[in-house]
Amino acid sequence: MTIAATRAATISAAIRDIPDFPKPGILFKDIAPLLETPAAFRAAIDGLAERYASARLDRIVGLESRGFPFGGALADRLGVGFAMARKPGKLPYRKVSVEYALEYGTDRIEMHVDAVKPGQRVLIVDDLLATGGTAAAAIRLVQGELGGEIVACAFVVELAFLGGRGRLEPTPVFSLVTY
Repeated sequence: MTIAATRAATISAAIRDIPDFPKPGILFKDIAPLLETPAAFRAAIDGLAERYASARLDRIVGLESRGFPFGGALADRLGVGFAMARKPGKLPYRKVSVEYALEYGTDRIEMHVDAVKPGQRVLIVDDLLATGGTAAAAIRLVQGELGGEIVACAFVVELAFLGGRGRLEPTPVFSLVTY
């Protein structure tokens, strides 16, 4: 078994399936046990760090809220800054924001105006790629509003059957585990 396959197995073993959450018919992938299991969390950070060690990143942007532990640990490991993309009303300083469509309605994400400087090379990190709406909004926010250069989007888990990867094109997408 390759190192990547061993990591994926360790990560997958620490993800709990919760049927019918948040509504009937949904199989929720709960990462809480992964965060609570040092070997699994380390496997996730190791896999992401190995992938982006030579990417010459300046900043990692973590998506609220489960992108924060992965993005923060990865930023520390790679020796780059970490910035948060948050839901409205959570950031105290001047901010920029973008609105994005949900299945029914809209949402918004925000970042501080100085979270990413023009020209900085940015990796967007989150725990899970589903439909890609939040990550697509983060790309628009970082590139369009702040002038950063998106290197890639990285996820611990990808639900491929929901097609989120296609929504992020042409941005490169990487995930450690795919369902």
